[in-house]
Amino acid sequence: MGEQERWQAAERLALALTEGGLQRMSARTLAVFLFTDAATVTMGDIADRLGVSAGSVSGAIKALLSVSLIERLPAPGGRREHYRLREDAWPTLFSTQNTVVHVMLQAAETAIATIAPDDPAHERLSRMRDFYTFLLGELPGLLRRWQERTTPR
Repeated sequence: MGEQERWQAAERLALALTEGGLQRMSARTLAVFLFTDAATVTMGDIADRLGVSAGSVSGAIKALLSVSLIERLPAPGGRREHYRLREDAWPTLFSTQNTVVHVMLQAAETAIATIAPDDPAHERLSRMRDFYTFLLGELPGLLRRWQERTTPR
């Protein structure tokens, strides 16, 4: 695959991620991390690659850092901060997203407490609560099995 085709594939991935709900600049920035040949990149590298300002990349970097997809690396003697995709990005993201599961669970529990047991909403909210309770119980096992599957023997 040539360089141009490589970055066209990265942009197609970013578009798919955007259609899936990720903010556009975060999706494009994540695509740079996934498709780069470099061990680390700076905000300037990303901005150059995407043809945007470093300021527009800053928010995307913060967003990707906040969900632990990327990590900041020390750059001794350098002024620019370097970043890279975490080796454990995907399981870390999935476990970090447990906060979303907790929010959904708490929302269901709060709503259930305000609805009469004979209200049809009570049953729907109870299923929502039960699903997220189930999901929280299953996540540790899923992540453990993934770790076992990907750990070299």
